[in-house]
Amino acid sequence: MMPSSGDDGSHGAAADAAAAMDRMYRFQTTIYDLTRKPYLLGRDPLVAALAPPPDGTVLEIACGTGRNLIAAARLFPHARFFGVDVSSVMLARAERSIRRAGLSDRIRVAQCDAVTFDPLETFGLACFDRVFVSYALSMIPPWREALERAIAVTASDGRLAVVDFGDHARQPAWLAPVLMRWLALFDVRPRAGLVEAAEDLAARTLRPLDVSAPWKGYVLSLDFGPVDDRAVMPPSR
Repeated sequence: MMPSSGDDGSHGAAADAAAAMDRMYRFQTTIYDLTRKPYLLGRDPLVAALAPPPDGTVLEIACGTGRNLIAAARLFPHARFFGVDVSSVMLARAERSIRRAGLSDRIRVAQCDAVTFDPLETFGLACFDRVFVSYALSMIPPWREALERAIAVTASDGRLAVVDFGDHARQPAWLAPVLMRWLALFDVRPRAGLVEAAEDLAARTLRPLDVSAPWKGYVLSLDFGPVDDRAVMPPSR
């Protein structure tokens, strides 16, 4: 059961999202990782660049099958890993995969909503050294709120990394419409305003932001750095 946010409306929305994800992926969990690998580009570079500090903590928001967490735990054996996802079906798969990988002592996952979860209540931690979100904002209707929550649970000296679909600006003209129609079958909708929202969030939280669009704009990568106390907030209007 998902932890309650204390707000009936928010909790109801989270329950609806969980039910929708469970319906979508109930019969896909065993083939999900295999079928997504060809087109969810940029996940492995994101994981490789996490580089948490010794005994650091890493959180994946919308961890799905646990594929990224397992890869990260193998790369960084000195760190502890945590994951949240709204889908009980995906988490059941994640827990099985984590056990098979022999990583149950280093990876913990929990069913939570990306917008309302409380990491202190869920994991006993207020924030994390590294937080990442991989191809999930395009599936979360309140994606702006999810991005805000992600930065809120990132330690002031930590980093937040996001990878998702880009604008395909340098791709063949026919590719974007075809991809958009196919992704819509899975309720996946790339966010046209993601870069602007990230820039605004970075400015408000005094964090440097690196934006890149590899694979000719197929991928959008965002990297929020540690809080820079020397940064000057723009004057309010």
